[in-house]
Amino acid sequence: METPNIFTTLDRYIDDLFAPEDEALTAARKEARKAGLPEIQVSSGQGKFIYLLAKVVGARRILELGTLGGYSAIWLARALPEDGSLVTLEIENKYADVAAANLARAGLSNKVEIVVGPALDTLPKVTDRRAPFDFVFLDADKINYPNYFPLIMRSVGKGALILADNVIRKGAVLDPKSDDPSARGARAFNAMIAADPRLEAVVLQQVGIKGHDGLAIARVT
Repeated sequence: METPNIFTTLDRYIDDLFAPEDEALTAARKEARKAGLPEIQVSSGQGKFIYLLAKVVGARRILELGTLGGYSAIWLARALPEDGSLVTLEIENKYADVAAANLARAGLSNKVEIVVGPALDTLPKVTDRRAPFDFVFLDADKINYPNYFPLIMRSVGKGALILADNVIRKGAVLDPKSDDPSARGARAFNAMIAADPRLEAVVLQQVGIKGHDGLAIARVT
C-alpha cells in the first residue's frame, strides 16, 4: 500500500479539525459528482479560509467567478451578514442548475444570485447593477484571468479583497514558454496584480489534497 503523502494527510487533519463538512456541504459535493461535474471545487479547509477572509473584511457584497456546483458559494454566502449578497457567475447552465439546488438545500437562495453566461459578457452588466463589491473570488477558466482582471477592478472599491485560485499550476507558471494556456494565463495575471499600483498583493503556495497550486490575495488600496 502506498504511503499517504504527508501534505495530503495534514490537509485532512486540518479539514477535520477546523472545517468539518455539515450536511449541506457534503450533499453539495455528492450532488455535483452525481451530475458529472468535474471535482475541482475548493477543499473544505480552503472553503473555511475564504470564509474567514470574507468575515475579516466584513464583506457585504461578494462576487464569485466560477460557480461550478456551488460549494465555494455556500462558504462565501455563509460569511455574509443578514443583509449581504453574493453574485456568482457560471458559463454552464447545467452547473448553475446544480449550484442552485445546492444553495437552496443550504437555505441560502435568498442571498445568492447565479448569473449564467460567459463572464466576459455578464460581468460588465453585473457591475452596472451591483457594484461596488468588497470581496471577489476568481475561480474560473485560467486562460481568461488576465481578461477578467480589468473588469474586476472596475467592479470593486477601496479596501476590497480580491482572491484568485489556481495561480501556481504545479509550478508551470515559472516557464514563460509553457504550452499550457492555463499556466500562461495565471502567469500573466500574477504579473498584472504584482505591477498594479492600486493593489497590495501576494500569492500563497498551497500543497495538499488539491495538489500543488496557489492562491493570489490582493487588497485594493
